[in-house]
Amino acid sequence: MLDIINLAKTYEAAPGKKRQTVRVPTLDNISLQVKKGEFVSIVGPSGCGKSTLFNLISGLERPDEGQILLEGREITGEKGHVSYMLQKDLLLPWRTILDNCLLGMEIQGNSRGQARKKAHALLEEFNLSIYEKSYPHVLSGGMRQRIAFLRTMLANKEILLLDEPFGALDAYTKSEMHDWLMSVWHKYSSTILFITHDVEEALFLSDRIYVLSARPATVKLTLAVNLPRPRSRKMLVSEEFIELKGQLLQALFEER
Repeated sequence: MLDIINLAKTYEAAPGKKRQTVRVPTLDNISLQVKKGEFVSIVGPSGCGKSTLFNLISGLERPDEGQILLEGREITGEKGHVSYMLQKDLLLPWRTILDNCLLGMEIQGNSRGQARKKAHALLEEFNLSIYEKSYPHVLSGGMRQRIAFLRTMLANKEILLLDEPFGALDAYTKSEMHDWLMSVWHKYSSTILFITHDVEEALFLSDRIYVLSARPATVKLTLAVNLPRPRSRKMLVSEEFIELKGQLLQALFEER
């Protein structure tokens, strides 16, 4: 569904007055694929360019080289083809939960009445409608992330880009969010590309994992996660899970 072909990106930085501009190579010949309905994760060292890759896929930036194809059609540099959720929920504090969920649809030009109907239906489906008249400050971190994810889904794009959406949550809440996300993913057969620093999180959620090298990032390892679904916490101590975790950690530790 999504083909990333030989992407390269270099930034130019000015370190200070009267100093020459410095070139900062960030991505180098990155290629990866995401099939329809797949859950694919990207892991790599901090600062290696994972978020830059998402900026390129979403059309917020253009690569220096390479192509981005969606179902065979080139979308390099084009916006509007994916939904993008950042680590921070970015809920607007002056809008109710329902009105926050409308934001993407409003930007796309949907009528407010139609948007409210869709948002209310999805909130009700996931037992969140009791919060629709509340404001973000009254919600827990996990609840805010649920709302941010539903807002991302309501943008109704074919691919969801999730950039460390659970990175700021405590271990218990993160575990709850994993189970909740899996239930939504199974129900809607969403196509998800997911960034994380958490190796166990990547293995628990994913069909496939790409490990990026340190900057300039290249694809160092592609790992198929052939663990049965649905997955439970018991799987985290299975021989298969531990073996896959070892492969990921080895690839990451080689970068230090």
